[in-house]
This record gives sequence, structure tokens and C-alpha cells, in this order.
Amino acid sequence: MMDNKVIVSGIGVVSALGVGVNENLNSLMTLKSGIAPITLFETNHDVMVGEVKLDNMEMIEMLCLDTSKRYSRTALLGLIAAREAYSDSGFILLSQHDRIRLKIGVISSTSVGGMDVSENFYKEYRLDKSKGRLRDLIGHDCGSSTKIIADYLKADDFVSTVSTACSSASNAIMLGTRMIKNGLLDVAVVGGTDSLSRFTVNGFYSLGILDKEQCRPFDETRAGLNIGEGAGYLIIQRSDIPHEKTYGEVCGYANANDAYHQTASSSDGTGAYLAMSGALEVSGLYPEDISIVHAHGTGTPNNDASEGSALLRIFGNKVPLFSSTKSYTGHTLAAAGGVESVFSLLSLKYGYVWPNLNFGVRMRDVDVMPVVQLVSGMDIKYVLKNSFGFGGNCTTLIFGYCNM
Repeated sequence: MMDNKVIVSGIGVVSALGVGVNENLNSLMTLKSGIAPITLFETNHDVMVGEVKLDNMEMIEMLCLDTSKRYSRTALLGLIAAREAYSDSGFILLSQHDRIRLKIGVISSTSVGGMDVSENFYKEYRLDKSKGRLRDLIGHDCGSSTKIIADYLKADDFVSTVSTACSSASNAIMLGTRMIKNGLLDVAVVGGTDSLSRFTVNGFYSLGILDKEQCRPFDETRAGLNIGEGAGYLIIQRSDIPHEKTYGEVCGYANANDAYHQTASSSDGTGAYLAMSGALEVSGLYPEDISIVHAHGTGTPNNDASEGSALLRIFGNKVPLFSSTKSYTGHTLAAAGGVESVFSLLSLKYGYVWPNLNFGVRMRDVDVMPVVQLVSGMDIKYVLKNSFGFGGNCTTLIFGYCNM
């Protein structure tokens, strides 16, 4: 009989905190933020961002790619994190015979796609139609980075791209889990990748939700978010397939939409509440079973008040320890659910609760307060991870301790 548990056997991440799980873990433990002034490109906006401190050519060389080809920064970041997760899981060591017997898919997510290459192309092309290489635009599509990752890993039994704004990577993890549970895949590479671009900086600036200083999630003085870039991927699989290590089990998941507004969350957090309650129902757990919450926590006045209200609706006056790590990495958009799921699994494995950096003043209107100091040695059984996107697309995942 097929085992219905879905476990996480490998993780990979790249963010403003560093390249790879070890560098990110060290930065989290030492309370080192990656938020700083933008250097990747020129902009008229005075903003702080979470940049990955590698240029594209450095990443191409790290990945041993053809240096004559043009790759989007989104694809390169995704390749680094997905490769690490795949190697971490041990599947790269499987014989060709064993790999053929397994249905291995890639479900990735992005919002910016290859916009960084496209906008550089257009900058020249609009002045001189003879300039620029049209073939560079092949990577513009959101599905391009997913295809590149699947081809690189030779994991192409199912290849799909999810783009639901900031909930994208969590939705990719949820879809992969459901496919494995229903026998459609044995193993899945799931997560997301996004890179900084003028398009996203200008877009978020036009909404008036970028903070010129380092963001302060759940703080009364919060003034907006810092955009970040990065990638985070998990290797999820049936638990009865041999594996070298286990980071946890995907116990619960749910997606909901309150259809409240294109870019804002409802004041009572209806979408967030529906996603959290749905994930608890799928997992068979009760609110009191949750050890910690890894909040979406963007640092905008609207999001944090809405999510805080939803936490109170779910947990009453017994809200678990919670925090947001966007004060470390910035908001990595479609990649956020992947990056922060890696951080959630590190909490589960090592007993850490990552604090809200830059926190100083408790919110007046919503009576919740995040963790403000590093917690270590905690016996964590279940982590609830929130990811909320534009258009009201809200997703919650629950990761559980797995002694295998």
C-alpha cells in the first residue's frame, strides 16, 4: 500500500543573506540583515532592497553554463537553489535505472520572469530598432525559468509554473504535495525564484508601499516593504522512497481568496483566516497544536494589521510565537514561500524561532506582538507558514516534525 505521507528530503536557498543553506542559516542565527541600498541597477527611487551579492556571470560560472547564452537573473537564482536542494536530497546520486522508475516533476514559480533581460533589451531597442537580440526575449515568459531548471536537473516527468503573486511558491509546494498524495508524482522539486528589476521597483513604488529604511514587520511605525530577490526550493517525496535525511512532513495546506481588492488585504484578514483554517483542517490539527507561525509579515500597514487580525481569529488569546523574516531578506515576491519554507524547516529541525529585526513599537490596533529576540532550543512540532499575494490569493502550509 502506498504511503500517503509527503516528506521534505532536500532544501536549497539563495537570498540576500547568502548563497546556500549554510550561509542563510548563519545569517539568521547571527541576526544579520541583507537589506541595503540598491546596487544592481540605477534607479531614481531611494529604496532599500535585499540583493543577492552575485552578478549574473558569477552565477553562470558557478553553474557551469554556456557563457555565450543569455540567461535571466530569475533563472540563474532558481538554478542555484534548485540544484542545492536536489543535491541535498541525494537524488542526484541515484542510478539512471532508479531515476527512470520514479516520476520526478518540477513545479516552480515566479512573478517577474525574465523581465531583467527584457527591460535591458528594450532600453536599446526603443532608440534603435537595429539594436538588441530578439532571441534574448525567449526567457521573458514565466515558464522559461521552470523549463531551464527541469532540463538542468533532468527532472521533467511533469513541468509546471505557478504565478499567483506572493503566494506563488507556497502554491507550488501545495500542488506538488497534492500530486504526490494522489499518485501522479513520486518526487517533486517545488518552490520559486524572483529577481530584482526596474519593473518591480517602479511598480511597488507607484503603490506607495516601499520603505526607504529597513522594513519593520508588525511594528506600529512600519511604513512599507523592502523588495528582495532570491530563490527557495524543496525536494518533496513519498516517505516510503529511500532518502538520506528528512527535514519534516508537509502536513497541511490550503489556498483561499477573499476577493477583497487587487492589492490590499481585508481589514479582518478573511483570506488569511480561510487559508489558515483550511490548512489546519487538511492536517487534522487544532490551533493549539501549532508551535510557531512563520508570518507573511511584509511590513506594510495593511498586510500586518490584516494578518494580525487573522491570527487572533484563529488562535484567540493564545497566539503562538510568530515572526516575519522579511526584515532579513526583503520581500522576495513569488519566491517568498520557497525561501521562507526553507527557513521554517530550519526552525523545525534546529529549534530556532527567527526574530523580527528592527521591531520597536507594538501595534496599537491589533493586539499581537512578534518574537523580537532569537529563540533557540525550542521543541517545535508544527510550523504554520503564511504566504499572501495580490488579488487576495492566500496560502498556508503546515510543516511537521518527522522522526524517520
